[in-house]
Amino acid sequence: MTRIHFTAADFAQVRFAPRPAPLQELNAALMTMCRPDQELLFGRWRRRVLRSLPVTAEPLGDLVPAAEAPLFLDVFSDTLEEGLDTVRASRPELVRTEIERVYSRSAAPAPLWTRNLHRGDADAWQVLRRAQRAAFDTVVRPVWGLVQDLHQTEFTRHAVTVAEHGIGAALTALVPGARLHDDVWEFDGPPGDFVLHGRGVLLLPTFHWTGRPTVADLPGHPLVVTCPAGPGLPLAPDGAGRTDEALAAVLGRTRLDILFRLAEEHTTSGLARRLGVSNATASAHATALRGAGLITSVRAGRAVLHRRTPLGSLLVQGRTGTRAASE
Repeated sequence: MTRIHFTAADFAQVRFAPRPAPLQELNAALMTMCRPDQELLFGRWRRRVLRSLPVTAEPLGDLVPAAEAPLFLDVFSDTLEEGLDTVRASRPELVRTEIERVYSRSAAPAPLWTRNLHRGDADAWQVLRRAQRAAFDTVVRPVWGLVQDLHQTEFTRHAVTVAEHGIGAALTALVPGARLHDDVWEFDGPPGDFVLHGRGVLLLPTFHWTGRPTVADLPGHPLVVTCPAGPGLPLAPDGAGRTDEALAAVLGRTRLDILFRLAEEHTTSGLARRLGVSNATASAHATALRGAGLITSVRAGRAVLHRRTPLGSLLVQGRTGTRAASE
């Protein structure tokens, strides 16, 4: 049983992650791959992913010689690059302590690169960075757009619950069977009592994990509770493009491409070059999007600058990261 002890200040600092965390979603997927008790549900997915993983991803397995990964891999940044940089910036003493801890529970000897990581070798850190990136690209990136859509749904559901019923009701609704007794939140998770002392809590849904919630207790950081959410099965790559296809059917593929690109300001001629169309065609599409309230256009000298409106951003919210990753 997990027991989290709040103060009044902690209740005021309960946050729901506004965006999914790429590396934590990867960690959840890798944990699911290691669950032999779920062969019926995950066996086919696990075999497909294992066949797809490149050799460069294999060092991640070296860091989990037993059932538990080192804590410095628990990173909750909401972009991949920031997450990789955060792992690299881990305190040397934490890295050493955690490598020693996970290998103390394993009979397997630590490979050379892991021993080099233990002493802070720069090349070993590059090995780890390449492994995390390769694993993310293989396992999570094909469904990242769907993860973003599901996260937005969970974020909205949590916000509505807080607005209508308060933070206490939102906490108990987050985990089946959870209870809130005075200042203690209890649920079926890793055993332990966690005293916040004003640090607050970050709530993060994950869509590749169906087990109990996990808790990351890093010194000097909010306590992070990662909870299973979504459909309860590994996400299928063919689900990642459904929102794009639906929007394209409504707007047309070229206008949808323009809407994605206008997260940043572009001139008419700049859009035309990027899309491979004439200036007149780009202008006509921009006029249609402006008429629908999805973009704004402002003249600057001889050029016209276009940018997405809040309504246009809302329409493609959660999809821009997928599109940018593919370009």
